[in-house]
Amino acid sequence: MKRRNFIQGIVGSAIGWPLAARAQQASRIRRVGMLVTINDPDMKAFQQELEKRGWKEGSNILIDFRVAPAAAQVQTLAKELVALQPDVIFAMSTPATVALQKETRTIPIVFNYVTDPIGTGFIESFARPGGNLTGLMAYEPSIVGKWLQMLKEIAPNTKRVALLGNPKTGPYDYLLRAAEAAAPPLGIVAVPSRVENDAADIGRAIAAIAGVPNSAVIMMPDSTTNAHVDLIITLTARNRLPAVYIHKFQVRAGGLMSYGLVDADYYRQAAYYVDRILRGAKPAELPVQTPTKYETALNLKTAKALGLTPPAGLLVAADEVIE
Repeated sequence: MKRRNFIQGIVGSAIGWPLAARAQQASRIRRVGMLVTINDPDMKAFQQELEKRGWKEGSNILIDFRVAPAAAQVQTLAKELVALQPDVIFAMSTPATVALQKETRTIPIVFNYVTDPIGTGFIESFARPGGNLTGLMAYEPSIVGKWLQMLKEIAPNTKRVALLGNPKTGPYDYLLRAAEAAAPPLGIVAVPSRVENDAADIGRAIAAIAGVPNSAVIMMPDSTTNAHVDLIITLTARNRLPAVYIHKFQVRAGGLMSYGLVDADYYRQAAYYVDRILRGAKPAELPVQTPTKYETALNLKTAKALGLTPPAGLLVAADEVIE
């Protein structure tokens, strides 16, 4: 567990506000909690966007940051943050949002990397969330078809794709149903590969996948796979398994390829919600956003090590090619 306060500050001027409102705004330090399940390098965009909106380090904002890579830590850290009584809490991932919702129904919560906010009971509708939660939806089910298609493009002999993930820490079944529908037209069988939050369990699952020829892997979006991504990258390389990931930084770390949200933009959008709430907006009245932009990354060094030649179409489509 890593715990640190990484931003302290006070808001600058609020142009156009009445003088009394500006004086009241500057009279106290505002407090923002953050509960995340991975340390994403693009998360710095959250702080940068807050600064653009006037919330500067060394001025009138204090951010209490908690990262919980292990599922067992999430509830404890959620309780810690709520006890600090922040003005708003930013929750990255479904497990973080679930944990915070258990602790408070009054403190505003802005979520991101949540795939099914209605099904998980976070909101009533996208247009009018109700309650104390709002934010950004992560993945629509159709994205699984794109992951499968990418694997088929780079490894045309692929016959079965294992969906590696933990149903307890991510939207596993929600995306599995979409994979089972999208796989047959591509000549692929989608194979459930459920794991627990345990390195040995992940090792066994990948060994089982590797035991069948023409197999590949989708690293499903959840906090368990994110916590063990270095191990997954190592084991898929060792077993010569093509794999698709969620985040660009995972491809920079040695993963074969990824297709996912533009992480920096996603954090900037979350900062927009936090800013609105700090200025008086109610989460119940802020519509939940759905994804509009995705990006592709491809690691040519990893492809070469796996004996794969990326097709021209995949190279052209890639927003970032790592050589």
